Amino acid sequence: MTSEEKPLDAAIRGLARGGALARAVELWRPGSWLELDERIRSGYTWRGMGRPTHPWLAERGRPTVLRALLGSPTPSEAELALALCDGDGRIRAAALPHAAGRPAVLPLVAVRTADWAAPVRDEAHAVLAGALPGADAGTLAVTAPVILRLRARLRGGTATALLGEVLRAAPPATVAALLLNRDRATRRFALDVGVERGLLTPAELAGLAAYDTDVVVRDKAASAALAAGVPDETLPVLLAARSGTVRSAGVTALRKAGRAAEAEPSLYDRSALVRACARWVLRQDGRDPLPLYRAACTGPATVPGRAPLGLAECGDRNAGLPVLWELTGHAHPLVRSSAVAGLRVLEAADHDRLLALLNDPAPGVVREAARALLPWADRLPEDELVRRTGPGRPVTVRVRALRLLRAHGSAAYEETARRLARDPDPELRTRIRRTLGIGEAVPRPAEARSRLWRT
Repeated sequence: MTSEEKPLDAAIRGLARGGALARAVELWRPGSWLELDERIRSGYTWRGMGRPTHPWLAERGRPTVLRALLGSPTPSEAELALALCDGDGRIRAAALPHAAGRPAVLPLVAVRTADWAAPVRDEAHAVLAGALPGADAGTLAVTAPVILRLRARLRGGTATALLGEVLRAAPPATVAALLLNRDRATRRFALDVGVERGLLTPAELAGLAAYDTDVVVRDKAASAALAAGVPDETLPVLLAARSGTVRSAGVTALRKAGRAAEAEPSLYDRSALVRACARWVLRQDGRDPLPLYRAACTGPATVPGRAPLGLAECGDRNAGLPVLWELTGHAHPLVRSSAVAGLRVLEAADHDRLLALLNDPAPGVVREAARALLPWADRLPEDELVRRTGPGRPVTVRVRALRLLRAHGSAAYEETARRLARDPDPELRTRIRRTLGIGEAVPRPAEARSRLWRT
């Protein structure tokens, strides 16, 4: 590969010299197949004076290649891939019959079903229709993502319809294998088919909702699991899910299942959505969550980490503020940070006490204190903020103090930012330059505004 040659160009050049197709494309990534097709057609076609640019055509010439494809010889996998992506529609059409029984190039056959030339589309659809029903799990795992990616194209829907027909008649194991595919669109499609065919048990649906990495798969699986009407099998899994959205669906379903009392532990969940759903379920059951929060925050037992924030979310300032201020001195950092977050929710305006919390040794508490101080930044003592950016302070404190200086509109902001951007501490320099966009020169406050409070 030359210094100016792109990796994909080098891969195609290797393919043109007879290299393996797997070396020219990332098999599992649908976009890689589309990039290969586009690059061959746009960059490796005839250019000026009728001379082709890739070695296969350069050695044999397009007329010779076309005659070979129309005759009986069987092209190699590399030759077939190049012909399926060729800029000449006659060569693409002539290559398609050779693709039958060649699963390695089936994704490129799928691409041709969205071809602009009708004869190419029709032939590609016929080849795909003959190959998909008998394709093994590995071939489907590579081809299905390409088919689904084509839906965005003008003529890309026919292959998707064909895939749906095949999966509706396929063995359950085939659909189950696609539910484990790396491509999320494929998992979504397989889930729709699996639910339509009733191939998944409620427990399996709950497991997908709890552990899949795609939010759409999680939500669809959770809805299907709950619709099955077997809470004993599904709710324990949903309530233990990693996703707050899925846990909230499980909490909400407790009311319909007649198990509203089981929502109480979710009052202290790390997700605000789950906490809100738990409060709603308990209220629908005739129980007020406020006394439960107050008892959790003031009782002799260990305080649940998010109980202070939940108390604030109930909106009772008279009941919440004294308890929350007391909990800012709790031994557990999570309780302290939750209490400070609760003070922000209740719009506590005691600037001096909040400013003192910037000295907390826990980064989470410092972060929440800075967020609580932000609306009042213009009322904070400038010298106190500058002092907290000085050496010897934790990195978190120095960064948050600088951000409050910017929100303060302080004249000391730019000078302080330049100083911190050259600080001996590499972690501090990295965070300052990343979050405030500081390079050779410090941006004006207006330039840094969009990034200032992002992290």
